Amino acid sequence: MSTYVILKHLHMTAAYLTITLFMLRLLLDLVGRPGWRQTPLRWIPHANDTVLLVAAISLLFAGGWNPLEQSWLMAKILLLLGYIAAGLFALKVTISSPVRVAAAALALLQVSFIFYLAMSKPVLF
Repeated sequence: MSTYVILKHLHMTAAYLTITLFMLRLLLDLVGRPGWRQTPLRWIPHANDTVLLVAAISLLFAGGWNPLEQSWLMAKILLLLGYIAAGLFALKVTISSPVRVAAAALALLQVSFIFYLAMSKPVLF
């Protein structure tokens, strides 16, 4: 198996795990179980996101892609920044529930677009 294929599968697995962990933490907050913040569930997503980022950067080099030349890739990066910001608001306990729900919906919408771009790689502009 080529390095590129291994990196791609690592990146995809980490991406799916990231979303799963985000939704799990949202669900635990929704059902009134904020105790997850004192468990490894507080730091495991950060470790996984580090793997995700390293795999993504490695894929850039292995695939020879330049985000400035690939519009779908630049869009993914911008959506990722939006997902991070929305995710921070969605999981922050000091923010009101309606804002947290809206932020969670926005984060999941952005990640849906990220997955779409990753699978279709359309020319955007």
